[in-house]
Amino acid sequence: MINKKFLIYIAVCTAVVLWGFSFIWTNSLLISGFPVYSLVFFRMAIAAVILSLVSIAGRKIQKIKKKDIGWFLLLVLLEPFIYFIGETFGLKIINSPTLGSIIISTIPIFASVAGFFIYKEKITAINIFGISITLPGILLVVFQNGGIDLSHYTGILLLFIAVFAAVGYSVVVKRLAATYNSYTIVTYQHILGAFYFLPFFLLYDYPSFKIESLSYQTLKPIIYLAVLCSGLAFILFITAIKELGIARTNIFTALVPVVSAFGAYFLGQDTLNIRKVAGIIIVVTGVIVAQRQKRIKPHAE
Repeated sequence: MINKKFLIYIAVCTAVVLWGFSFIWTNSLLISGFPVYSLVFFRMAIAAVILSLVSIAGRKIQKIKKKDIGWFLLLVLLEPFIYFIGETFGLKIINSPTLGSIIISTIPIFASVAGFFIYKEKITAINIFGISITLPGILLVVFQNGGIDLSHYTGILLLFIAVFAAVGYSVVVKRLAATYNSYTIVTYQHILGAFYFLPFFLLYDYPSFKIESLSYQTLKPIIYLAVLCSGLAFILFITAIKELGIARTNIFTALVPVVSAFGAYFLGQDTLNIRKVAGIIIVVTGVIVAQRQKRIKPHAE
C-alpha cells in the first residue's frame, strides 16, 4: 500500500511538472503569432491519434455505456473545450505565463469545495491551512514587482472561467473513473475534443492558415503539449484523482506556477532571486502539510 501511494504521488507530481511547462510552450507559440484555435486543434488531434494507437495496442480501450455518453460529452465540454478556450485566450491577452499559472493555481481551493459538497470528501483544518499557506508562497514566486497588473480584465476573467471548467472536469472525471480506466477517458476526451475544436479551426483559422506555419519551431512545442501535457499528464492526473480524491489531487496544481518559474529560468526566460526561492519553499511546505492529514486519518473514497 505504501509503494502504491508513493507511485500515485510521483504520478501527480509528474503531471504538475508537465503542466508547468505547458504555460511556457503555449506562450512561446502565442508570441510567435500561432493562431489560438489552430494551436488547440492540432494539440487535440495529435494527442488523439497517439493516445488511440497506444490505448488500442495495449488493449486499454473500454466500450462506453449508453448511459455514460452524456457524461463524456460534458467532460469534453468542460475540458478541453471551455478550459483551453479560457486558458489560451486568457494567456494571449495577459501575455504572462506566470500570471496565468497563478490564476490556474487557485483550482485546489474551488476543487476542495466541490469535492466536499458533491462527493462528501473531508476537508479538515490542516487541509485548509496547507492550501492557505501556498498562496503567499505562489505570490512570492511569480510576481517580481510585488503587484498584479489588472489592466487586462478580460484575460483574467477567461482564466478564471478555465479554473471553474477544471473543477467541473474533476467532478465528472471522478464519476467516470469509477467505471473506466484512465486510458479510455483520456483517449475519448481528446478524440471528442478535436471534433469540438474542428469547426472553430475551419471557420476562424483555416481560411488564412498556411502550411508553412507548421515549422520545426512550432511543431516541437505542439507535440510536447499533445504527447506530454494532453496525453501523459491527463492519464497520470486521472489515476491520482481516483486514488486520492478531487481535493487532495488538485492541491498539487498549486505547484504549477513554481514549475513555470523554474522552467522559465532554465530556459533563459526569467531569473530566480531569494524572494522567489523563499516562495517555492513555502509552496512546497503547504502541499506537504495539506497532504499530512491523509496519512494521519485516511478517509474512504
